[in-house]
Amino acid sequence: MLYILASGSPRRSELLNNLGLRPRVMPADVDETPLPDEEPKMMVKRLAMMKALHVAKAYAGKDVLVIGADTCVHVDGRVLGKPKSEDEAKEMLALLSGRSHEVYTGYAAVRCEDMQTVAGSEETRVRMKPLSDGEIAAYVRSGEPMDKAGAYGIQEKGSLLIEKIEGDYFNVVGLPVCALGERLKKEFGISLL
Repeated sequence: MLYILASGSPRRSELLNNLGLRPRVMPADVDETPLPDEEPKMMVKRLAMMKALHVAKAYAGKDVLVIGADTCVHVDGRVLGKPKSEDEAKEMLALLSGRSHEVYTGYAAVRCEDMQTVAGSEETRVRMKPLSDGEIAAYVRSGEPMDKAGAYGIQEKGSLLIEKIEGDYFNVVGLPVCALGERLKKEFGISLL
């Protein structure tokens, strides 16, 4: 079976490689605009499915599994995606500084042979340490925040910002591999162990 990751995230690709899947990377170009009054956990699940289906259409009837995912950070009723500028990254980090927030990741898989789908979402609570203006500026200068929801990556230098997490670490990285693995086994009979 060919596995395709409908995402350009190097972190998601690495997680799937660690499971032995060796996915082909084919980022899906979909409109990621939230719907009015859409809950974050539903938004990421919807976007993950949109991404997976977008890529899967080209492989209908073939022995291919397409995996899609989407991650957001949620705090104070706001959804934080990837920052569009260094100033926006600084604003996001200042908002998260010294507080807890939720990270939601939606995942979806499409078995192209019969176009059967599975989808879900996971939530992890993250507490960031209080950050000085200097720490925020230094982290933003590293360039690391610019391609990450909420302007930080827990697995790199951003690990120095995180005091505590409650839930799945890999969900914060960008793909809840345990939940995904369980669904693939239950729904498709695909065992990753």
